[in-house]
Amino acid sequence: MNAQTQTVLVLNASFEPIQICSARRAFALIVKEKAVIQEHHDREAYVGIMYPSVLRLREFTKIPHRTQEASRRNILLRDRHQCMYCAGYFRPDRLTLDHVIPKSRGGQKTWGNLVACCEKCNRYKADRTPEEAGMMLIRKPRPGTIHTSRFVLRSMGAEDAKWKKYLFYDSNSDEAYVAR
Repeated sequence: MNAQTQTVLVLNASFEPIQICSARRAFALIVKEKAVIQEHHDREAYVGIMYPSVLRLREFTKIPHRTQEASRRNILLRDRHQCMYCAGYFRPDRLTLDHVIPKSRGGQKTWGNLVACCEKCNRYKADRTPEEAGMMLIRKPRPGTIHTSRFVLRSMGAEDAKWKKYLFYDSNSDEAYVAR
């Protein structure tokens, strides 16, 4: 484990997941006594301090509404690794991002203009609009919302099994959402 590459889920004092940070940032929050380790890995990072998996802030912090960045990773997660033209599912390295309105025509890098697209469909569409290329989107691209932000956070939750009870509600479990 490396403090710069290891990721840590950060919970508000109310146990609401608010972000993912690096282990290095997590250690800074612990040392400043801003957060406590809620879950940890079975390995010491420093004498007496385990590698954190989940942190909880000591004091409630009001988080302003913010939308996720329209990054490649976030767009692929939103579209569930599915080409928005041919409906095929692909590995992330086999997908590209397509500007529905091409950049050459003023198309922006926004949630509403970017879709996941396989290489074959992207080459065929080229520098045209879907209508000009005779292609239809299987789903209209949606802008990022608070629900998109939560979906992205949950999708990233697969990185660490200890995050699951903080990111998902399981009505069949006694640990529904948060075990306090």
